Amino acid sequence: MRASARYLVALAVTLAPLIAGPALGQRLGAKGSDTDVVQRGEGVPPRVVPPCAPGKCPFAGQTVSVVVSGGNTIAGPIHELKVEYEQATGARLNIVELPIDEHFAGFISDATNRGGKFDISMAGAWWLGELVEADFILPLDRFYKDPRFPHWDMNDVLPAPRSLLTYAGKLYMVANDHDGQVMYYRRDLFSDPGQQAAFRRKYGYPLAVPQTWAQFRDAAEFFDGQDLNADGTPDHGITLALGVGSQGMFHFMSMSAPFVVGPGNQKLYWFDPKSMAPLVDSPGHVRALEVLVDLTRFGPREMQTWDLGRNWDYFLAGRAALTFSWADLGALAQQPGSRVKGKIGVAPMPGTTEYYSQSRREWVKTRGINKVGNTIGGSWAGVISRSSKAPEAAYYLLALMAHKEKALVYAARGWDGIDPGRYSQFLPPAGTARIEQYLGLGWDAADIRDYLGAYAESFGNSLQFPYLRIPGAFSYCQALDVHLAEATSGQLSPAAALKATAIDFEEITLRMGRTKQRKSYQASLQF
Repeated sequence: MRASARYLVALAVTLAPLIAGPALGQRLGAKGSDTDVVQRGEGVPPRVVPPCAPGKCPFAGQTVSVVVSGGNTIAGPIHELKVEYEQATGARLNIVELPIDEHFAGFISDATNRGGKFDISMAGAWWLGELVEADFILPLDRFYKDPRFPHWDMNDVLPAPRSLLTYAGKLYMVANDHDGQVMYYRRDLFSDPGQQAAFRRKYGYPLAVPQTWAQFRDAAEFFDGQDLNADGTPDHGITLALGVGSQGMFHFMSMSAPFVVGPGNQKLYWFDPKSMAPLVDSPGHVRALEVLVDLTRFGPREMQTWDLGRNWDYFLAGRAALTFSWADLGALAQQPGSRVKGKIGVAPMPGTTEYYSQSRREWVKTRGINKVGNTIGGSWAGVISRSSKAPEAAYYLLALMAHKEKALVYAARGWDGIDPGRYSQFLPPAGTARIEQYLGLGWDAADIRDYLGAYAESFGNSLQFPYLRIPGAFSYCQALDVHLAEATSGQLSPAAALKATAIDFEEITLRMGRTKQRKSYQASLQF
């Protein structure tokens, strides 16, 4: 069967349960707390705007409809805002929750037909190229500068996540969720003298926080099969969400970055900017996927079908020594039911000692460890439809949700899927937050220092993974997701899986139009 046909069949199988109901779409789309191990935390964001006086409500009689992916995750804070928003504006708020594929397709359909059914989409940043270049959404610069709306400070957002709010020099998204992936490890295990001695005897070097993927692999192998939570059952070195539709493509992006991106190759990861020829089957990508496939030997066999929630549950139950994922996991670890609170170390993603330069077509040794920061993920944030009948009332809602005092509470909770990315959410010297604010929301002091330190370092890295948000990004990512699963499940070799991905990428580019795609890709990365 041709690679493109394999992809379409697998994609149809993947999307069938999404169309049938919200549960899997909830996990695929918005991250958040659909785990069985921990309970929802109690942090409540403060009210920041008073009710409007009768006869003076700025948007009385208007209705704002917002479409959002996923159950009680990213949608949760909008439900919390409903009463405050309606009392402050006089407008009525309608919240529509859909699985991610229905959300994306439904918003695109409404925008294409200029129906005005949805005023707001809590969109993924990877959709932005499609939405802007089709003229589906409004630029927000004039609203941002208008003192009638609640104030949020764009410059409070760190440069890396801030770059996802704009497109072609204009503001299109209101700050909300700031995604990026980091490494999680069991601090208690890595600092245990007995484990340290045994590791040194086996590998000939000290057990420490992995700086490279080679060290990460050794640690995963070392802890695999040990009882890591004292329940008498052998546990595993690593846990991952490898099921199709479980955002595996994002995890591969973050772990493969240092195999491809380096000081002499900061942007060439996806396509050749001159020809739009796919680069995803390069030697760097292939080696990274070989490493990922090797790592799967040190995790539970069942994780080949796991979604994000099942994967997080395994780590939160103390059953794995290592993983890499979004900030949600660190926050979920602080909630009731977690067996790793006070034990969860966090660090930037490991690196490599060489990377494959796409421009030079050779492996390049680095002087130190090649680490690459990332803003991988949806970074779910509000956009306003050009067909909105109430754009000002819609912007008021997004600006209210972006208020600094609310944003800190959102970022400290695990269940709402909103991750930190603002100076006001980081501890000094990286930011202006106070540790007491996090301790008051239930965090362990060592955990929060590790967690915020890792994100400050990753977002502050001068090398950043080149985020893909051109038209068709949704389709490119789905194709990559399907073929990665073929590799990790053993159906295809890493090289064959990525070759199949490249074939699908080429077909998507042809369908979208090569000239158009090349222009968008060059503009998105400022070539």
